Amino acid sequence: MRKKRRPPAGMQLFSFRVSVLLAMSAAAGSPQGGNVLYNGIRLPSQWPPTGIKLSHEPLPDPPYLASPPDIIPIDVGRQLFVDHFLIEETTLRRTFHQAEYFAGNPVLRPDRPWELRRDGGGGAMPFSDGVFYDPHDRLYKMWYLGLGATLYATSKDGIHWDKPKLDVEPGTNVVHRGNRDSSTVWLDLEESDPQRRYKFLYNPGNMRPMILHFSSDGIHWGQPVAQSMKVADRTTFFRNPFRKVWVYSIRDHTPGVISPQRTRRPGEHVRFRTYAESPNIAAGLQWKPVPWIGADRLDATRVDLNVRPELYNLDAVAYESVMVGLFSIWRGQFKDREKPNEIVAGFSRDGFHWYRPSRRAFIPVSARHGDWNHGNVQSAGGVCLLVGDRLFFYVSGRSRAPGVIGQNSTGLATIRRDGFVSMDAGAAEGTLTTRPVSFRGKRLFVNANTEAGELTVEVLDQKGRAIPAFSRSQCIPVRADNTAQEVSWKNADLSSLSGRPVRFRFYLRYGRLYAFWVSPDASGASYGYVGAGGPGFTGPTDTVGTGIYKHCCASEILH
Repeated sequence: MRKKRRPPAGMQLFSFRVSVLLAMSAAAGSPQGGNVLYNGIRLPSQWPPTGIKLSHEPLPDPPYLASPPDIIPIDVGRQLFVDHFLIEETTLRRTFHQAEYFAGNPVLRPDRPWELRRDGGGGAMPFSDGVFYDPHDRLYKMWYLGLGATLYATSKDGIHWDKPKLDVEPGTNVVHRGNRDSSTVWLDLEESDPQRRYKFLYNPGNMRPMILHFSSDGIHWGQPVAQSMKVADRTTFFRNPFRKVWVYSIRDHTPGVISPQRTRRPGEHVRFRTYAESPNIAAGLQWKPVPWIGADRLDATRVDLNVRPELYNLDAVAYESVMVGLFSIWRGQFKDREKPNEIVAGFSRDGFHWYRPSRRAFIPVSARHGDWNHGNVQSAGGVCLLVGDRLFFYVSGRSRAPGVIGQNSTGLATIRRDGFVSMDAGAAEGTLTTRPVSFRGKRLFVNANTEAGELTVEVLDQKGRAIPAFSRSQCIPVRADNTAQEVSWKNADLSSLSGRPVRFRFYLRYGRLYAFWVSPDASGASYGYVGAGGPGFTGPTDTVGTGIYKHCCASEILH
């Protein structure tokens, strides 16, 4: 049995404080409203919100952007610039980045008899399912859809995958037999009962109940624990650890719609999502969902299909201080190839309201006939893994097209850690000033690329004046490309400002700023969530900081 490393006393205390903060945010309330979250956002007393009216018009911006907290606590996670929640004023340019496909894709393809059809086609892809890193076994683990079964694969590096011979169906990697639609597996690192460490919500098909199973190893699934009411296909679930609830992302459709190819009536949704949540995953299956979100007129229409887009699926995960959502956007249906679904990114700070400022495909289909992802791309349960200084996104790809034997396989796309959005400057120096924030740590870190330029930071008091010990002139300039770069001042650390409302002002020239955070120790541990995990992390949050680089280097893996 491996010994667990005991974190330093200071890290233990800070981790305890963050846990208390999250627990308090889950319980705090007042007569004027509902719970106050870890980031200062107060939920309405009616939760989840009701009365959402879906139409072809975009939903309003999340209420926390229209009315942010007076003071934003930033003790949980890296602070990302995916919206203007943290920004009081800026002259920097916001850039949205796409994930990049791995050159060696697909990383998993059908090559076993139980994955292949007689014509040579077949399937080995996550249809949500799940891809996680298990810190106990130090393995990447993938559950995926084969032919009439759920299968299991493992990897030591996330690139080369093994299909172990198991005892469920001896000699195969089948872990659950049964025709199915999209289903979800979740590795729950916060579960206290080892027999329930893995959760599997099995979908036997459209308009049938989904069935919940538990497992201690992700291979041997116990008897059904609970089931939902009848539900449409492509229904999934995920964990919102900020609020300690399970969220059911339920596919719904407008009654009476027969053909998805016909012209939509104004304001009509065909595929959209409804929302339900529960702290108990089994009890929550008796859901009473509320309207949630759909595609709208800002989602691009393909000129070769000229069909109004729809929301096919939404998978999500907690990453650092936000929920990251991958929206599978349906753009129509060809007669002779797969529906060209693509993945668009969105972000939420309360777990319900989404901000989708860029509708460009975050992970697109290929335009090249015959490619593994020419037909259709969709997300995996768990959404993303954190591997060194890169985020890994595993996606399904479908290749069926005229003259091409259709295979469903698995590919990998990656992006810089925190790299969804950057705040950029060129030759002319730009600035970014945050809203008032508070923290308990003592060291400021940034994820930035200023190799060709420079970044300096000053700290402002409540009246907007630079605090002398933390003025720009006292800041040691940052000239580096680093996903965890400490920013320091000549004669002070931030511990003297602990608990005080302050603003940070960043000065940037020839560079990109992706995130900032305040950590209690020199490692830069953020105590934010790390998606579906990754090498070096011991649990669902970052308690090790730069210590993960001892365990892996994404650039070496990818090249």
